[in-house]
Amino acid sequence: MRITVLTGGIGGARFLRGLRQTVGPAADITVIGNTGDDIDLFGLRVCPDLDTVMYTLGGGIDETQGWGRATETWSAKAELAAYGAEPDWFGLGDKDLATHLVRTRMLAAGRPLSSVTAALCARWQPGVRLLPMTDDRVETRIEVERDGRRRTVHLQEYWVKLRAALPARSVVLVGADKAVPAPGVLDALGSADVILLAPSNPVVSIGTILAVPGIRAALATAAAPVVGLSPIIGTGPVRGMANQVLQAVGVAATASAVAGFYGSRRDTGVLDGWLVDSSDAGQVGQVAASGIVCRAVPLWMTDVATTTSMAQEALLLAKEVRGA
Repeated sequence: MRITVLTGGIGGARFLRGLRQTVGPAADITVIGNTGDDIDLFGLRVCPDLDTVMYTLGGGIDETQGWGRATETWSAKAELAAYGAEPDWFGLGDKDLATHLVRTRMLAAGRPLSSVTAALCARWQPGVRLLPMTDDRVETRIEVERDGRRRTVHLQEYWVKLRAALPARSVVLVGADKAVPAPGVLDALGSADVILLAPSNPVVSIGTILAVPGIRAALATAAAPVVGLSPIIGTGPVRGMANQVLQAVGVAATASAVAGFYGSRRDTGVLDGWLVDSSDAGQVGQVAASGIVCRAVPLWMTDVATTTSMAQEALLLAKEVRGA
């Protein structure tokens, strides 16, 4: 079975761990990761979502935080602070620094991000093929208002420094309209038996991937069924700032509204199937009325076993959609 998954960071990475356990080593899993979160810090290229997937599946993630390296130390961060180096709101751990140093050196030598990511994964052996959505530079920025003035800030600044405390007025995807899908991305969508949208932020993770020209069209015309899992349970996201950025694009923070944001492939959208949490079973009919097959199942990723069950349900729904 060939499975292609579009994903962002923590939630998507944990879902992938359950998916990998569900299908076993014989399955061919390709992961298309968001790179709109990427940022240059202290002269180093940092790719948070790609690294979170790589570390999580490779056994190196800090399980408590869901990001960064396990048993990390912070000596370099302390030294940078002693020099007064900016930014002081984003910390790079000592182990994590090695990844960014190697990546930056390889990029400076002329290798594209897709090739660099493959080289980094050779160490971690994540059990999936991890592709950036594009080798081109895309930067997700959030428009905020402070003291009566509007400006845009990098997504990392909005989330890490500002803690999403200011309302997001709009989401700006710098460079997305000129980007080209990374090598292998369109082939992975065209040749897949199943395509899954992980429970990641629908605006600044999955939405950013879909903004790269050619990816949404490939998803809409793929022969494989496309099934998504809601990152919204009840009245809010499982984690992260989905509420703020959904509001910025005029979408309510509900599982059914996010399904509508993605849209049905019977119309002009990208979904055939949608999983909502059992607590949101009352929204199934509304989603179904839009042309998307919807089922309510437990979606809290409390441990690997429940995450594996989620992956099984997603594959079962894909099979149901295919046979419809």
